[in-house]
Order: sequence, then structure tokens, then C-alpha cells
Amino acid sequence: MNETRERLLDAAERLYAERGIDAVSLREIVQAAGARNATAVQYHFGDRAGIVRAIHARHAPEVEARRHALLDAYEADGERDRRALAAALVRPMAVCLRDESGRAFLQIWADGLNRLRPVADDAADAADSLHRWRRLVEPVLEEDAARLHRRFTAILYAATELARRARTGPRTDDRLFTSYLIDVVAAILSAPVSEETRRLADERDAARR
Repeated sequence: MNETRERLLDAAERLYAERGIDAVSLREIVQAAGARNATAVQYHFGDRAGIVRAIHARHAPEVEARRHALLDAYEADGERDRRALAAALVRPMAVCLRDESGRAFLQIWADGLNRLRPVADDAADAADSLHRWRRLVEPVLEEDAARLHRRFTAILYAATELARRARTGPRTDDRLFTSYLIDVVAAILSAPVSEETRRLADERDAARR
């Protein structure tokens, strides 16, 4: 049973990465996995959301451990270093570039973030280290940058770039890509909010009251 489950996960990762979550049917996953039972996906995962949760769970432990370690070091240092925070966002995910399954996961993760309605809300919510990262980033942001969701902008940019890199991989060396992505994410966190943007945000907030 476990072997069938892993084959189904492998097939789902590959197909979702190639074509997007919405473009792949459960039947196609069963066929690609070589499973004999037409209801194998429902048996092991329940539905599409269950597969997405399982894909996240496959990669989450290593990503979570790496990010928590970097955030531990950040807090121990005691400095408000935006690049260190950017690195804590990027580096744990960039490790996934090293193998095929990880590269598929990065593309699926980006697909999920770019959705108005996530396939599995609780899969993303389970990322405890990302919630911790958001809490630690807030004090280093301008007040206006925080209210304009700068943290999500940084997360979305990092996810999109990592997925793009994953689609064109594998590469023999991702160090330059990773370092430059950290630079850009740090710049996103540091970028000032213009007077025009601040005025328009004030107008928006006033209209909502």
C-alpha cells in the first residue's frame, strides 16, 4: 500500500509541475502511477486537496527545520538584518532545487500561492516557520510597507522565481541564483513607500471605513 501511495505522489508531483494543479485529473494520476484501482487516489488521499497536502508534507520537514535554524541564528544575533531575513525565506526552499521531486514541489508551491482560492488552505497554514518569519519581518518594515502586504510580496516573488528556476533545471550550481534572489528579496523588504503610494493607500483605507 505504501508503495502505491508513493507512486501516486510521484505521479501527482510530476503532472502538477508540468501542467498545473487544475489541468490534471485524478484519473490521469492513477494512470501515470500505474495503479490498478481506479479509486486509488481517493483511497489514499481523499481528493485533490489531500494530494496537495501530502506533497507539502513530503517536503515540509526539511524546509521547516532549515528555516527555523536560520531564524534561531537571526534572533541570537540581535541585529535587524533584512538580508538575513531574506535568506531565511529563500535558502530553505532553494535546497529543493537539488532534486526532481523538490523542483516539482517548488512549482506546485508557487501555483498554490498564485491562486485566489487555494486548493488546500491548511497545507500552507501548516508552515510554522513561515508564520515565525512573518512575525520577525514586521518590525523591520516601514509601517506603510507592512499595511501594503510587503511580506506577501516578498514571499510571492521568491516562490515565482524559485519555480521558474525549477522549471529550467536541473543546474550544476544554484549558488549565484540563490544569493541574487536573496538580494532582491532583501531589497523588496527595504524598499521605501513613495508619497504617491502612501496617499493612495490612505484614500483606500478612508473609503473602507
